Amino acid sequence: MPKAAVIRGDGVGPELVDAMLFVLKRCNTSVELIPCEAGAEWWERHNGDSYIPESTWKILRESNACFKGPTTTIPSPKAPRSVAVTLRQTFDLYANIRPIKTYERSARQLDFICVREATEGLYAGIEFKIGDDAAIAIRKITRKGCERIAKKAGEIAVEKGYSKVIAITKRNILKETDGIFIDAVTSICSSKGLQVEEYYIDNMCQQLVKNPERFNGCVLVSTNLFMDVVSETASAHLGSIGNVYSANLGDSYAMFEPAHGSAPKYKGLNKMNPTATILSGAWMLEYLGEKDIAKAIFDATRDVINEGRYVTYDLGGNATTSKMAEEIAARAVKMLGR
Repeated sequence: MPKAAVIRGDGVGPELVDAMLFVLKRCNTSVELIPCEAGAEWWERHNGDSYIPESTWKILRESNACFKGPTTTIPSPKAPRSVAVTLRQTFDLYANIRPIKTYERSARQLDFICVREATEGLYAGIEFKIGDDAAIAIRKITRKGCERIAKKAGEIAVEKGYSKVIAITKRNILKETDGIFIDAVTSICSSKGLQVEEYYIDNMCQQLVKNPERFNGCVLVSTNLFMDVVSETASAHLGSIGNVYSANLGDSYAMFEPAHGSAPKYKGLNKMNPTATILSGAWMLEYLGEKDIAKAIFDATRDVINEGRYVTYDLGGNATTSKMAEEIAARAVKMLGR
C-alpha cells in the first residue's frame, strides 16, 4: 500500500487539508494518508533551525510522496527556510508544475502548463551581507539543472500533444546564466520535434495580461524566480488563486501542494476555496497509481465549478469550504459507481 505524508500546515491549511482528506477517503483511496506537522505555527511553539520537526522528517522519508498544505514563511533573516523550498531541495524535487486551465465560467479560455526549475536560481538561498547596508544574492544556474527541467518540459509537451515550448529568460541582461538555460531548452526540446520560442520575462508578463490565449497548447518553462512570477501572473486568469494546484516532481519522490498561501486572517471561518487543495491531492493519487479516482475528482470539481451552485465566495457563490468539498466528493463517488 502506498504511503503519503500529509502536512496540515498553517492558517487555513488544516481545514483545507481536512476537506481534501474527506474527498479522498469518500472515494475509497487505498493510499495510507499519514498526517504530520510543519510550518511557522509549529516553529513558533518549538523554535529550532527548521519549520519541519524530526518526527515529520521520519514520516516523509518513509512515504512514497507527500502533500503539503499551505504554510507560512516568516520574512525574517532569523526564520528558517520555507517548508516548500526545504522539501524541494532535500528530495531534489526539481520540477514544479502548475497547469493553467480555466473553467467554462471564466472570461478567458486558457489551457497551458507552467514548468519551473525549483532547486536553483535565486531560491538556492546563497546570499550574504557585505556591510551594514549592502548584501549580495547569487543566482546559481547549472547545465545539469537546466537540462533536466528542459527534458521534463519536453516530456510534458509530447505527452499533451503540444508542439511548442516557450522558454522565458532575461538573456539580454543575464547573458551567462540564461545563456546556459536557453541552450539546454533549445537543444533538448528541438530534439523531440518541438518548436522553441524565447520570451523575455518582462514581455512575457505583459503578454500574460494582454493576450494569454497565445500560449494555449504550449508548455512554458523557466528558471526558479522567473517562473514563480509567471505562474502567479497566469493564475490570475483562473478566477481565484484558490483554484491553482501544483506538483513538485523529482526522479523518485514528489510533493503536491496548492499554490496559494496560508491566509491566517481566514483561519477557522470555513470559507476558503478548497479546489487547489483537493486537486493537488487528486494529482497525488494519480502519481501513486490511482488514476481512476484522480480523474473522477478532477471531473467532479470541474462540474461543480462550471455549475456555480456549490462554490465559495471567491467563485461567486456562498458555499462553505466543507460544503463545496462534500459536493465534489458526492459527484466523484457517483462517477466511480461506488
